[in-house]
Amino acid sequence: MRFSVLGAGGWGTAFARLLASRGQSVTLWARDPEKARSLARERENRPYLPGVVLPRENLEITSDLSQAAATDAIVFAVPSFAVAEIAARFRPHARPGHLFINLAKGLDRGSGRTMSEVISDHIPDHPVFTLSGPSHAEEVGRDMPTAVVLAGVDLELGKRLQREISTPRFRVYVSADIRGVELCGTVKNIIAIAVGIGDGLGYGDNSRGALISRGLAEMVRFGRTLGGKEKTFFGLAGLGDLVATATSPHSRNRYVGYRLGKGESIERIVDGMAMVAEGVYATDVVHRLAEERGIEMPITDAVWRLLHGKSDPIALVDEIMSRAPKEEKIG
Repeated sequence: MRFSVLGAGGWGTAFARLLASRGQSVTLWARDPEKARSLARERENRPYLPGVVLPRENLEITSDLSQAAATDAIVFAVPSFAVAEIAARFRPHARPGHLFINLAKGLDRGSGRTMSEVISDHIPDHPVFTLSGPSHAEEVGRDMPTAVVLAGVDLELGKRLQREISTPRFRVYVSADIRGVELCGTVKNIIAIAVGIGDGLGYGDNSRGALISRGLAEMVRFGRTLGGKEKTFFGLAGLGDLVATATSPHSRNRYVGYRLGKGESIERIVDGMAMVAEGVYATDVVHRLAEERGIEMPITDAVWRLLHGKSDPIALVDEIMSRAPKEEKIG
């Protein structure tokens, strides 16, 4: 199977390298022609994945979408806010037999739709899958053991993709709960920001464990209300990715929270980052959907208020930890 990866950031580059190392024929598409030429020449994405060498044999790099369309599987490896734009640009190049794999973690800020739904809106009548789970590009690019979940409606096609993508160091599970998987990937980034805030304040493992576990409860409530299957939130896309994102030094969302906890403004933090922290964008849409549906999400609400200047880091964590005692429930 021939693959194209749209997006030459850290994750797109790591995933393209993974597929090429697996023996697949891969085309990596970069929006910027100069960046595509630099990657093709240097075989290293120094701004995003320094030290990771890209193979020459079966990995082509281009800025031409028509060239990227001359494959079987199209992988969206762009930030969630860019998925609609890239899908619209790709639509004239879509052909029968194309299938799509989404790697972005977030919801559309205007409609609240998942990334697979956004792709289907722009490129209808094609199968769309989402790949998610604890999978930092810095580790996948260096062949560190990783396990993820590939979710989609057509499980037979999903199992074929599972065989095409899996390697001895990259284990792929399949799931039919694509909605649950995508909701997991959205909310866990918000919880990681909250955990980072606690870390920035100098709080310890106790508060970190509390925020992660109560954050999981929020994920379950949100996901179940919006149509995800509860068991999905205790798997790789849910609990697995939440733990990795909330604790890893590679996590951009935890990093944003950490600097917020140190007293920096969100504007200064975001302006100085080369890569996107999806949780910053996810917080607005998840907060809005939770309010519309009456879903109790105190951590998300607290992060939203901090990002909008309605709270401060110490008050945020203290408020979450000092809520009225109640029976513990997950979901």
